[in-house]
Amino acid sequence: MTAEVSQKLRSDARDNRARILAVARAAFAAEGLDVPIREIARRAQVGAATVYRHFPTKEALLSEVIAEPMALCSAVVEEGLAEADPWRGFCLVIERLMEVHALDRGLSSAFTSRLPYFTADRDRTIRLLLHLIRRAKETGSLRADFVLEDFILAMMANEGIRAESTEQRAAASRRFAALMIQSFRADPVPAPLPPAVRLLPTLR
Repeated sequence: MTAEVSQKLRSDARDNRARILAVARAAFAAEGLDVPIREIARRAQVGAATVYRHFPTKEALLSEVIAEPMALCSAVVEEGLAEADPWRGFCLVIERLMEVHALDRGLSSAFTSRLPYFTADRDRTIRLLLHLIRRAKETGSLRADFVLEDFILAMMANEGIRAESTEQRAAASRRFAALMIQSFRADPVPAPLPPAVRLLPTLR
């Protein structure tokens, strides 16, 4: 095999891997983690064997696809912790995470699942979030009976948002986050909500 042919094969393999990852990211984000490998291969215009050559198991593919958005979740919570006002930081985290998860069903499923290959990244984010929750409670802004499970429950409800476009999902998530923030506050102060998004067909 000549050096030129070998280089061409390596280039093709890199292109295939990049295409598989791009297709998998889009598929898992739009449809969740249940999209089968054969469907990923079909959309990437490669054989299933090619996918398995790069990613021996679906778990290996999922782990790489979800790694970046999982890191983004940690970065969002770190940003919230950096806020001088813990309540403001907590609100920022709720708003940002809900919007990110509303636009990525795969990430949302991974975050609330018990799948072992997501545990380390998710647990790091949870530890940071628990620290922020303690700080927000200490200021008296976050209700004293708030627990982590309330956050998880809100995220699960947020995952259920269905809309015709990503823009509508994001807008609906912003309104839902505002509702949740008001309910989590120790002394709820009524405030205008973001605009509502039509999620059902117009009734006639």
